[in-house]
Amino acid sequence: MVKKTDRKMERARRHLRVRKKISGTAERPRLCVYRSNSNLYVQIIDDVAGVTLAQASTLDKEVKTKYANKVAAKEVGLLIAKKAVAKKINTVVFDRGGYIYHGVVKELAEAAREGGLKF
Repeated sequence: MVKKTDRKMERARRHLRVRKKISGTAERPRLCVYRSNSNLYVQIIDDVAGVTLAQASTLDKEVKTKYANKVAAKEVGLLIAKKAVAKKINTVVFDRGGYIYHGVVKELAEAAREGGLKF
């Protein structure tokens, strides 16, 4: 019998593999991405102190598109960059969360760079 792969479990394994290598500090926090079927969530996290410094998602009032698509990713990327620059955060470590750097995740990263974040 052929066993069906659990896609959520595979993503979690990829995410753990990525998280072994990167960690956020006060000087260079981690930009963490989570993508569900309906929404996008982004956080800037200082792992040493264990605090979230800034967050943005498609549920925010500033974001017009309320879906997890490329247009929404661009808006959320610009919003998180604006919030980070307001808190004097310019350089981050990008944590793609086990997702492939393509499509929505790529659009979000490019928009964050366009908004002023360096990674």
